[in-house]
Formats: sequence, structure tokens, C-alpha cells
Amino acid sequence: MSAMFNPSLMCMDLTKFSEQITALNSRASFFHVDIMDGHYVKNITLSPFFIEQLKKVSTIPIDVHLMVEKPEEIIPMCLEAGADYISFHPETANNKIFRLINEIHDAGKKAGVVLNPSTSVASIKEYIHLLDKITIMSVDPGFAGQKFIPETLNKIAELVKYRDDNGLHYLTEIDGSCNEKTFNQVANSGVDVFIVGTSGLFNLDDDVTLAWDKMAAIFERETGRAVS
Repeated sequence: MSAMFNPSLMCMDLTKFSEQITALNSRASFFHVDIMDGHYVKNITLSPFFIEQLKKVSTIPIDVHLMVEKPEEIIPMCLEAGADYISFHPETANNKIFRLINEIHDAGKKAGVVLNPSTSVASIKEYIHLLDKITIMSVDPGFAGQKFIPETLNKIAELVKYRDDNGLHYLTEIDGSCNEKTFNQVANSGVDVFIVGTSGLFNLDDDVTLAWDKMAAIFERETGRAVS
């Protein structure tokens, strides 16, 4: 089975926005957009306006990861801007999770949650059947370039087994330090989607097409699996 890749656009060269998005349209499975509010994590990155601009040139699904304290305020803006997948951290929405998932689905879009390294799979079991994607953070959220946390891979294996045992449909995804050093162990977890950023993709070459080819060659060498 070939792997799906989801470039993290906060790591791209924004001076080459149109060029890089056009090149990645025919290679990536999704475009990953991190939105941070400076409160849930001490960083500020992309925005619904970025999604709106991306929608003009993207031909693949736009996957939004909300690292914000109040996802209920940002979700409507992301839907209006053209997001296809919207995922949030359940800790930020414990008293409104079902409502937020329904809001995303009612708009005809896909809903997901993101689990921090210390957040258990058991904590989402009440609504896991409603989810289209579950992202496992393999680093603490908020900043690129952190050290990979291998213990998080146990959650991927748990989610894959639970999905298979219960006939569910969600994708599993890993976010954080996916690169040459970790591709093999991550692939062995059974994960569906790899988010790649600075170390895994964009720093491999100034030309994003060549960077992608290098990433694909590294991944296939390390794992024996093809990049879709």
C-alpha cells in the first residue's frame, strides 16, 4: 500500500507560494495548514485568509489543524474560506465537541481531532465513530524542529486496530518530525498519512519538485513502500 503525504505549509517558502503549490498539487494527498493563536501554543502561524488564497490554486483537499483556545470561533471562518478537513484539540472543546463535529459535517466537510503526546485514545471513544481523521502529535504542539516522541506510535497502532475491529472509516495521521530518521518506525505503526515539514521535505532542496523526489526516494529506501 502506498503512503499519503501532507506537506505542512507553514514550512514552505512563501516567496514561492504559487510555484510550490502548483508543483505539490500533483504529488501531495492534502495541504496541511496550521492555525495557531498565540494562546493555546506560544506561536502564531497561518490563518483563514491563507486558506482562502490557497483555495485559488489548490486542486487537493485543504487540511486545517487548529491550535487555538476557542475553535468554535475559528471553524466558521475556515469553512467559509474553503477548508476541506478541520481538526481541533479536544482539550479546547470538551463542552462542545459534538456540536463542532456536527457543524463541520453539516457544511459538507470532514472533521477530525488532534491528540497531543500525553492525550489518550480512550479520551475520544465517545465520539470516535463520528471522526474522519485522527492526528497523533509525535512532538508537543506549537513549534517545528522538536525531538520525535516514539511512545506516540502506540496510539497509531491502537487506532488502526480499533478502526478495523469496529468497521470505522477515519484516517490516521502523524504530525511531528517525520523525516529520514523516523520514516521506518512511523510506517511500521500502520499510519495512513504522514505530515512532512522542514526536515522531511522543504529543506531537502530549494526546488520543491526535487525536494519531493528526494523525500520519496528516502521514504521508499527506508520503508520499502511507495509514495502515492
